[in-house]
Amino acid sequence: MTVLSAAELAALLPTLPGWSGDPIAISRTYTAPDFSTGIKLVNAVAEVAEDINHHPDIDIRWTKVTFRLTTHSAGGVTRRDIDLAARIAALATTYRAE
Repeated sequence: MTVLSAAELAALLPTLPGWSGDPIAISRTYTAPDFSTGIKLVNAVAEVAEDINHHPDIDIRWTKVTFRLTTHSAGGVTRRDIDLAARIAALATTYRAE
């Protein structure tokens, strides 16, 4: 896996509304309708992460859930992080998290 350059990341981030970051890591905070829905979102993301063996850092604060993505073995953001961010975004929509 190759770390994306700043230019490559800048070109890809607009395809992931609300996500931001730099070649070291990208992140997004979602607000769930309530705490239990936020936990359901985290559980759904955990299943995907296990399936693809690529795990986000997750911070839960009541209805706010922050996902931070980086490919530790590569030392920064790779295409795997972009793909996982897109999957997280789709799950967030399913759970009505904005």
